[in-house]
Amino acid sequence: MAGNKKRKYVFRYLLTTLVLLVMIFPFIYLILHSLADWSQVDRTLIPTDFTLRSYVWLFTGGEAGFKMPWIKSFFNSLIVSAGSTFLMMLTGVLVAYALAKLNFRGREFVNNFVLFHMFFPALILLIPTFLLVQRMGLYNTYAGMIIPKAVSLWAIFMYTNFFKAIPNEFIEAAKMDGANNLQILFKIVLPMSKSITTVIFLFLFMERWTELLWDMIVARSDEIVTLNVLIFQMFGPYGGYPGPMYAASVLLTVPIIILFLIFSKKFQEGMQFTLK
Repeated sequence: MAGNKKRKYVFRYLLTTLVLLVMIFPFIYLILHSLADWSQVDRTLIPTDFTLRSYVWLFTGGEAGFKMPWIKSFFNSLIVSAGSTFLMMLTGVLVAYALAKLNFRGREFVNNFVLFHMFFPALILLIPTFLLVQRMGLYNTYAGMIIPKAVSLWAIFMYTNFFKAIPNEFIEAAKMDGANNLQILFKIVLPMSKSITTVIFLFLFMERWTELLWDMIVARSDEIVTLNVLIFQMFGPYGGYPGPMYAASVLLTVPIIILFLIFSKKFQEGMQFTLK
């Protein structure tokens, strides 16, 4: 019996290790080939010669002189992603608190509307949204990339479920002390929601950071183009240079990894709530 139990543990360990390797190997491959000598990029599975040439190429354009605004596009992505994420979280908190803790006419309709639109293909609204942005004079602007992404129905849904679990006694006690709904929300409810807020923030930021289609449509100027769009454009002048493309992809993933490492503890706590 002890031998069978030991074999089961060994099998589970090997299976878990195999699955983990399959999941992380594409990222390992990405990093290795971004640092590989160009003679080995995409020609060997595991490179043996390493260099920073691909990263230098990104900022200098190399021998061909393809100068791309990488630093500018990086900060463009940061501005757009931070702005959109802040607005999505702000609207998510406000709407969710109203749905969870306030009694008003039409609350069930709004709640059902949110649930319905969570299953509504966003691609269908792409053209109408673009036409609205164009008519409002927001085409090829930061605002045109940020404002249409200012609401996340998923954030509203997550916050609503979490706020419903907060005892009403806290809110009633605060009202007796003279606090209004905004004070209750930002001074009592939100501080109690740090774990779920971390989960929502990381997912929203990651989703917006990697957004490609909308930014490609709205941003036409090199001055406001985002990093992911710039990487997509590399298939033109950089198509014959896979090393720099791997290096650019690594740069795109770095902020997400840093944020996850910073907020990993709160993220785990928040995920425990979402899985209950």
